Amino acid sequence: MPPAADSATPPERRPAAPRGRRPAPLHGSAAAPRRARLMSADAAAGFIRALAQATPDPQTELLYTDPYSLLVAVVLSAQTTDAAVNRATPALFAAAPDPAAMVALGEAGVAAHIRTIGLWQAKARNVVALSRLLLERHGGAVPETREALEALPGVGRKTANVVLNVAFGAETMAVDTHIFRIGNRTGLAPGRTPREVEDRLVKRCPPALLRSAHHWLILHGRYVCKARLPECWRCAARAFCNYRDKVLVAPAR
Repeated sequence: MPPAADSATPPERRPAAPRGRRPAPLHGSAAAPRRARLMSADAAAGFIRALAQATPDPQTELLYTDPYSLLVAVVLSAQTTDAAVNRATPALFAAAPDPAAMVALGEAGVAAHIRTIGLWQAKARNVVALSRLLLERHGGAVPETREALEALPGVGRKTANVVLNVAFGAETMAVDTHIFRIGNRTGLAPGRTPREVEDRLVKRCPPALLRSAHHWLILHGRYVCKARLPECWRCAARAFCNYRDKVLVAPAR
């Protein structure tokens, strides 16, 4: 029979991480999100409906006035925040409200307006190049097909999905880092890649809610199911979530 524990002995502690190496984030990371077991189909539908009730009229937070300004704003938003893009684009769109004006402004002119956002040099090149192709191939209009959108510089599947959804009413699911994290962390749609999460979400979302689900999930990831600390104590969909390490009490400040 083992001896009784000495009450004076301090509790065992986890060994410290080697010097110079940060410990793994408790709630996962963008590159390696925590993955919960798959929700049932009923639970997945309940999760989406709970978000719908909490935010009945979700909208993109990017500032835009037409499909072209939306396309440019989404291209600029890659690996940076919508808030940062919204600070840069009013002056840019005032100087270049359409593809012809953007081409005339040129890379240096575009760059002067967007230096405050990440990857601004590559984005300036892409914005001018895609504007030129819109003029050459589409008469200056933003195309309404995925294939044509993804043929534009700086436009991948996620960007195309956003434009198709917001500008043209298509029932698409654009998976960014927020939605990728939520799909895995909650068990709503676990997947190893954004495309796996996208395909699973499209299959599991109630059809009538699919178009808006993209916005509900992004907003939920941005403001509630956050990367470093999910605020489960105020999550409208908590009852359906399979995440094992829910944070049910707000940390003391």
